[in-house]
Amino acid sequence: MLPGAEFRVQGVLPRQAADRVPQVPVAQALGRQGRAAVPVDAAPPDAIATHTVHAALAPHGDVTLVALPHDLEGWGNLCEFITAARAKASKGDYQVSWSGSDLASLQRCEVLLVPPRGMAFEALWGFCHHARTLFAGRLWLVLELLHGLDDDLWQHTLGQVSEYSGVPLVAAGNVHMHVRSRKPLQDVITAVRLGRPVAECGFELQPNAEAHLRARLRLAGIYAPELLRATLAVAERCRFSLDELRYQYPLETVLPGMTAAQTLRQFTYEGMSQRYPNGIPAQVQAQVEHELELIAELHYEMYFLTVYDIVRFARERHILCQGRGSAANSAVCYCLGVTEVDPSRMNVLFERFISRERNEPPDIDVDFEHQRREEVIQYIYAKYGRERAAITGVVVTYRPKSAIRDVGKALGIPETLVDAFAKQHRWFDGVMRLEPSLLEALGDAGLSADDPRITQWLELTHQLLGLPRHLSQHVGGFVLTQGKLTRLVPVENASMPDR
Repeated sequence: MLPGAEFRVQGVLPRQAADRVPQVPVAQALGRQGRAAVPVDAAPPDAIATHTVHAALAPHGDVTLVALPHDLEGWGNLCEFITAARAKASKGDYQVSWSGSDLASLQRCEVLLVPPRGMAFEALWGFCHHARTLFAGRLWLVLELLHGLDDDLWQHTLGQVSEYSGVPLVAAGNVHMHVRSRKPLQDVITAVRLGRPVAECGFELQPNAEAHLRARLRLAGIYAPELLRATLAVAERCRFSLDELRYQYPLETVLPGMTAAQTLRQFTYEGMSQRYPNGIPAQVQAQVEHELELIAELHYEMYFLTVYDIVRFARERHILCQGRGSAANSAVCYCLGVTEVDPSRMNVLFERFISRERNEPPDIDVDFEHQRREEVIQYIYAKYGRERAAITGVVVTYRPKSAIRDVGKALGIPETLVDAFAKQHRWFDGVMRLEPSLLEALGDAGLSADDPRITQWLELTHQLLGLPRHLSQHVGGFVLTQGKLTRLVPVENASMPDR
């Protein structure tokens, strides 16, 4: 369960732009969204909001280490670091040694240390002193001021540690929500993550609503100017954007001495001759030529070759498979043996599958027989290698049924009532109206529709819809790359052996 109450960019960035906050790092707790440090400055009113990606981990007790990549090389180093840390532990966990061998790979990254509130001076000083040997010139000590009773004492302690260790201070906001009104939802998310009701979470909850994206003018009254300027220094060094990533298809399926377009044409015509041994119909050949021209124009040849290679492997081993969906409108897919819809027997509309105007990549869904799907998966791993192939991760978001259950349990709503509402979740269409059976269930529980607890339950459920719940994996979707996949994105272990 993710710790923040707003992880949709469309919720954070408009708030960021409205408050003239020029830089919002989007945290990744070793692949999962986490806390975010928020640099602030006196930018002009028309400043364009941007965001930075980074990873948060705790290699030493409660101290959190945040790494922000400078550039594309730093991003690649960070992805490989996360992958290595995940590979040493079971699924969903990570293992990092503070000795230096693991952390030494975090080159081309700024590193922020976020100590727990109340950490002893001697322990924190020793921690910073050791960290300087690993991250000289790019290490920062984070100060978070959230109107706590001990803010002044904590600021003094970190100031002393910074002075004696030589690690500069930088301001951060520990942002968990984009606006303070999301505090109740933040409490619910914390309760869900901990697996107990909000009423039993105690000090695990945020003490107030200050962990939101605060306006820079307000922050100017909280932090010293030099601490806010330090956030600009960090942001200036970390200019990496995910837009810099460039995907390249693997080249294994291209025949020697030929281009991808030539290879696809050869395989297509070989398949077309097998499909029509008594002669190729003129309209089929014309359709194939039209499709090959558009595929080449949009540079999709490698995608078709990759799918063809996998399907050919399955058919050679008599593994049942068949393409479906809009790919059935492709004569090329039929000739390659991917689909079974004969374009000579029906009018196919290729533009339903690939269109120059839509400019969307093709999507070929191929079903493999369940009992032998693992053979296909292992073939892909063997052909491309573990460093260049991985099953696609899926972020599962909240839908009405799961949101009703999780919020209800967090608020301590009677279990029988939660079950009744969840089982009839189709009524939950964004309009606050309850079916008679649900009103009856409320009455049986001694409650009514206008009870504050019920109103809050339904309101928080609405807010939770669409937010990330957990990370899962696709049943068979793969990401394949020409270079190391782990330089583009972090990869973690799957729970199944050999995955």
